[in-house]
Amino acid sequence: MPPPTLSIEGLSVSFAQRNATICAVRQVSLAVAPRECVGIVGESGSGKTQVFMAAMGLLAGNSAADGRVRFEGEDILGLPRARLNRIRGSKLTMIFQDPMTSLAPHLKIGTQLAEVLVHHGGKSWSEARTDARRMLERVCVPEAARRLDQYPHELSGGLRQRVMIGMSLLCEPTLLIADEPTTALDVTVQAQIIDLLRAMREEVGMALVLISHDLGVVGGLADRILVMYAGRIVESAAAGELFRQALHPYTAELLNCIPSLSGPRLERLPTLPGQPPQAGESIEGCAFAPRCRRAAERCRVERPVLNESSGGSHVACHYPLSP
Repeated sequence: MPPPTLSIEGLSVSFAQRNATICAVRQVSLAVAPRECVGIVGESGSGKTQVFMAAMGLLAGNSAADGRVRFEGEDILGLPRARLNRIRGSKLTMIFQDPMTSLAPHLKIGTQLAEVLVHHGGKSWSEARTDARRMLERVCVPEAARRLDQYPHELSGGLRQRVMIGMSLLCEPTLLIADEPTTALDVTVQAQIIDLLRAMREEVGMALVLISHDLGVVGGLADRILVMYAGRIVESAAAGELFRQALHPYTAELLNCIPSLSGPRLERLPTLPGQPPQAGESIEGCAFAPRCRRAAERCRVERPVLNESSGGSHVACHYPLSP
C-alpha cells in the first residue's frame, strides 16, 4: 500500500483570546491516500476547516498548532514560509468557502489565473494566459476567452466557484482541499460542481478532501467520511457503510436531518435539538452527551476514545449504535 498523501497525527489548534485560550481542534489524526476522496462533516464550529487551515499554514496570527502534519512524507507543520509557498498552490491547493472574497476584486480573472502559473510554473504571461483559458474551458466556463477579461463581480456564484476550482487545478496538484465548495449555490449548480470535482479528480489523478456540513453533498463523492464534533473526530467509516449504519448517535442524528424527497410535502423537517459546546468550554466527558438520547452517567464523566469497531469503522462512543 502506498504511503498517504497527507498524514495528520495528534493535531490540536488553539486561539489566544484576551482572557482565555480557546481550543478549536483536539488531538485529530487522519490520513488521505493517493487518489482517495475523504469527506469531513460536522456542524459549524466543529473544527473541520481549522484542521486544514493548520495543514496549509494559514491559521490566524493568534493561533497555535501542535502535532504533526506530513505531506508526501515531508513534515510541513511549521515549515519555513518560502518552502511552504512552493508547495501551496502547486502540489497542495485549497478552494475556500466564499469565492467572492477569495478572488481579488480589483484584478481580472485572467490575471489571477495566469499569476499562478507564472509564480509556480515559471511560465511567461502569454503562455500562462493561454493555459488559463484552456483551464476555464476544462471546468466548463462558457465563453472562457471573454471571462479572462472580466472581474469577479461580473460572474455568477457558480461561475466564480468554477474559476476557483480551475485556479486550484492549474498546476495539477497532488491534493485538493475543497472547503464547502457548494455553499450558497442552488441545488442544480451544486450538482454541477460535485460532478466537476469528480471528473477533475479522475482526470488529474489527485486526492481530494471535501469539507462540508452537508452529508448529502459529501455522500455523492467521498470514498470515506470522517465526522467531527466539538473539535474531535467521533466517527470514521467508508461512505457506503456510514450511510447504511451509523455507529455514533451524532452521525445518526445528522443522517436523520437529511430531507427526504419521498415524505409528505408539508412534513416538518427534522432537527437536532440543543447546541454544540461553546468555544473554549471545558468538557470532562463526551461533548455530545448533553444532546444525546443514549447518554448515561459514564458519558458525562469519561471521554470516549476513537476505537475500531467490527467492519473497519471507528467510533468514539461508550454506547455505539448496533451495526
